[in-house]
Amino acid sequence: MSVLIGKKAPTFTADAIIDGGKDAVIKLSDYLGKEEIVLFFYPKDFTYVCPTELYAFQERLSDFESRGVKVFGISTDTAETHWAWLNTPKNNGGIQGITYPLIADVDKTISMKYGVLGGDFFYNDKDELAFEGDAIAFRGTFFIDKEGIVRHQYVNFFPLGRNIDDTLRIVDAWQHFQEFGEVCPANWSKGDDAMKDNHESVADYLSKH
Repeated sequence: MSVLIGKKAPTFTADAIIDGGKDAVIKLSDYLGKEEIVLFFYPKDFTYVCPTELYAFQERLSDFESRGVKVFGISTDTAETHWAWLNTPKNNGGIQGITYPLIADVDKTISMKYGVLGGDFFYNDKDELAFEGDAIAFRGTFFIDKEGIVRHQYVNFFPLGRNIDDTLRIVDAWQHFQEFGEVCPANWSKGDDAMKDNHESVADYLSKH
């Protein structure tokens, strides 16, 4: 898996479904340098754990938006499959009501660029291009700052759903650091005391907590 922390986020152009049902083309470069971004990969449409994550992001979407953060979901399904899933009611296994963009990584190049594709292409002993593993994305989450730099990433294996509240906590920690120049210790949440980088010793901080 690629470690992208501190590096420019890989750019891409891809088909997407936006606003719960409209066709669009998403260019990540249109957002880089303007907005902070949470880009999250999930394995497949019409599965079990994935809709719980997509709805969890939707439930907190206003919290991300109030912080100036754009949320994008992405899988290796087609835009047509995204559309069908978005038009299927929740009680039938669908994700009707999701409003943020869902990107189609059909050729799997975006998942490869971000290091979350669940397998690898290789040439076999007949010099034929083949694939080993699961040709779908792991549950990767990336937070990209306004300069287009990846500041946070984590990746879960297929059965392990992610914690959306913690993604929001990461956003808060980064924005706190940007505003106040203070670093955020373990289990920090918005409103907690932070640490003054290079000014407050760890011992001093711990003595107050």
